[in-house]
Amino acid sequence: MTDTPASAPVSGVKRIELTLRALVLGCLLAVVFTAANTYLGLKVGLTFASAIPAAVISMAILRMFKDSTIWENMTVQTVASVGGAMSSIIFVLPGLVMVGWWLEFPFWESVLICVFGGILGVTFSIPLRRALVVEAGLPYPEGVAAAEVLTVGSRGAEQTESAVRENASGLWVVIWGSIVSAGYALLVAGRVFAGEAARFIKLPASLGGGATGIGFGMQFALLGAGHLIGLSVGLAQLFGLILAWCIAVPVLTSPETIAWLTAQGIPSIATTLPAGVSAEELASTVWRREVRFMGAGVIGVAAIWTLIKLAGPLIGGLTSALAANRRRQSGEVLDRTEQDIPINIVAGLSVACLVGIGFILAWFAQANPTLAGSTALLVGGGLIYVVFIGFAVAAICGYMAGLIGSSIVIASVLMLGVLALAGLPADPSVVAFALIVTAVVFAVAVIANDNLQDLKTGQLVQATPWRQQTALIVGVFAGAIVIPLILNLLNKAFGFEGGPAGIADEPLAAPQATLISALARGVIGGDLRWDLIGLGAAIGVVIIVLDAVLNGATKGKMKLPPLAVGIGFYLPAAVTTMLVVGAICGWFYDKAIKNTRFADVGRRMGVLLASGLIVGESLFLVMTAGVIVGTGNDAPFAMLPEGSTWPAMLAGLAAFAVLTLVLYGWVRNRSAKV
Repeated sequence: MTDTPASAPVSGVKRIELTLRALVLGCLLAVVFTAANTYLGLKVGLTFASAIPAAVISMAILRMFKDSTIWENMTVQTVASVGGAMSSIIFVLPGLVMVGWWLEFPFWESVLICVFGGILGVTFSIPLRRALVVEAGLPYPEGVAAAEVLTVGSRGAEQTESAVRENASGLWVVIWGSIVSAGYALLVAGRVFAGEAARFIKLPASLGGGATGIGFGMQFALLGAGHLIGLSVGLAQLFGLILAWCIAVPVLTSPETIAWLTAQGIPSIATTLPAGVSAEELASTVWRREVRFMGAGVIGVAAIWTLIKLAGPLIGGLTSALAANRRRQSGEVLDRTEQDIPINIVAGLSVACLVGIGFILAWFAQANPTLAGSTALLVGGGLIYVVFIGFAVAAICGYMAGLIGSSIVIASVLMLGVLALAGLPADPSVVAFALIVTAVVFAVAVIANDNLQDLKTGQLVQATPWRQQTALIVGVFAGAIVIPLILNLLNKAFGFEGGPAGIADEPLAAPQATLISALARGVIGGDLRWDLIGLGAAIGVVIIVLDAVLNGATKGKMKLPPLAVGIGFYLPAAVTTMLVVGAICGWFYDKAIKNTRFADVGRRMGVLLASGLIVGESLFLVMTAGVIVGTGNDAPFAMLPEGSTWPAMLAGLAAFAVLTLVLYGWVRNRSAKV
């Protein structure tokens, strides 16, 4: 995709940009996408970018106002996208329930963690705009795609009849994708279809005698997410899946390996399981308790490598921001597209947020007898960590999701230092404190990532940066208010893996939070499997080298993103498999329309279909959680009794395949008629 939208913003149009109606509509969409992303993130460990569907919905609604502009739609999209991005905080917060510190999510504490961290994400990334968005030549595919959609569909003198039709068709694609996805999820909830197929086996002695398995999640939200991540990331996740389930799990569960580890005095979870345990329990336990930590090592190395590569742009961004502020103070009027929030206001907002974070940390420490005597040391260390690590991860922007594994290790190691200085025991309260600090840093990371993507969109449509940055802050508030409400609902209905059981007792995997809480407990408790993390780190180094070789040999056509490989290690196999299927389906669809006259339209429609599939299923399951909590019935939509596994599995597989083909064919035909 090029760095230029389909056509330049329309000249001669009155500049209407940051309006009340745009902020209100953006906040409403932020609520919807935050709810959908919260469920998806807890289920599969991934969230989707809501910028493009938000832009399409905005253009369809604001078209009712004759004076609406591309920049006003840009504001709606910005508020909505940052609200959806804020949901990524659920990769950390559930850890506080998993370690037993919280039984539910306290509203104001959760909101303030999101708000203070999110605003810091905006302010920390403002100095990076010129270096990373304007000068670095980074691709920002989401930002460029959103700019393309806005340019094609927004009102203007140059807008064609086909653009109007595309905008209307795009809205219907989102709606029908949501309806089909929610309808299928209803039939899964009714036990008419199975939502997952899995098979575990013990290998013959000739192949080591270990155990392994494979799963296949029949969920349209996963299919849509796979379409959005693309073939390169999907295949990298498949590579991680193969490394985990075809190599690591069988080797670690083989009798020879277990005997050797025992002889060497190396701990192995397989030795703690009873004799004759099933293949499913053996393979799943080893993957959950050991192999996942290898993935953490891969992710940590990849994140550090990314930070090293971006050290130059980080310094350059600070230099550019300070130079722009000096020109502003000398009386120079900057070009409108270069007008960020002034650096002195950025500094003031940052200080205010840090003061608020300090109060949260102090309140937490004072409320716990173990920590109360070391409040000043804990608060000071926490704030230093937030400033330095938070600013560093803000610079990594698009790679943020992968850093969190190493971030909690750093936070926990810092807590070990505090324990040594203050003479504190390795207490659960220290684990919880580390998780709260990490939650703040993660809020910084995800909002900085979203900020830079949105600023790229704004650059391409010639929006005013300070207005976008203001809209981003509004979006932070909208997303932050929704998150604890949805988390409490899902916790009561389903529960989280490792935490108290929900009414339905179908715990959500919350893979990042599970890994993060395990890392924190392991570091602070002194029993973390550093050997497994180190092995994963070595694998990560090899993958980085392979990625560089592939990238050079194919001139950028083939890549092996190390972070995606790490994700393949710790996502459940059924989730990764469907993500790969979605990525392949998206690739086949894009390839089928590549040489048609409607290729660009069809590609955009495919993205909208994927977004609709995610939104429909996610919102249905959030609604299901509400019904479960309200009625106390763990299966409120059940139409058939339990026990019909194989018929439901076969029926679900057939229906899923047929609906997938029909949806892609329907979208292709709609694209051809635009």
